Amino acid sequence: MTNERLRFSRDLHDILGHSLTVITVKAELAGQLVQRAPDRALAEINDVERLAPEALADVRATVEGYRGASLAAEISRARRALTAAGIASTLPNSMDEVSGPQREVFGWVIREGVTNVLRHSKARVCHVRLTPTSVEVTDDGIGAGATGRPEFRDGHGLNGLRERVAAIGGTLTADSVRDGGFRLHAMIPDGVTE
Repeated sequence: MTNERLRFSRDLHDILGHSLTVITVKAELAGQLVQRAPDRALAEINDVERLAPEALADVRATVEGYRGASLAAEISRARRALTAAGIASTLPNSMDEVSGPQREVFGWVIREGVTNVLRHSKARVCHVRLTPTSVEVTDDGIGAGATGRPEFRDGHGLNGLRERVAAIGGTLTADSVRDGGFRLHAMIPDGVTE
């Protein structure tokens, strides 16, 4: 029972954290654009109107126990969210080489990594790199130490992500990079199956 509660709280945190962050970014952008580019502001508001029911559906699916993280969907969401926030990005165009449980876990890594870029990094650029056994999210922002917020490094999202990755035999590292920015990297050994 305790493990199920932990899984549920982890899933709910990950889904709500990402969805509400994207909605907030888009609403702030619409507010900035309303005077100088009303058509673009309206487009952002329309996105918020579309995203809010999607977030609600994700929460309902999580409560029912069926919500996972699709790798393709998370890459698409990341692209839209980073663009809306004005953060340049490079993301994989193909994920065909990734198979097995890595697909879902790598989707969660991308979701959490991009959410942290949006919420904490003040980045201008975000890169997502994908191989059959690893995924990495990096940014050129302020890094973990500069935020003055230890929960950025060890918060619920990263702890839950570590548990997901470890559950299929992988490792997760999250740390500041030397020239500024942050790196989230998950490695899962070749041949892991559910």
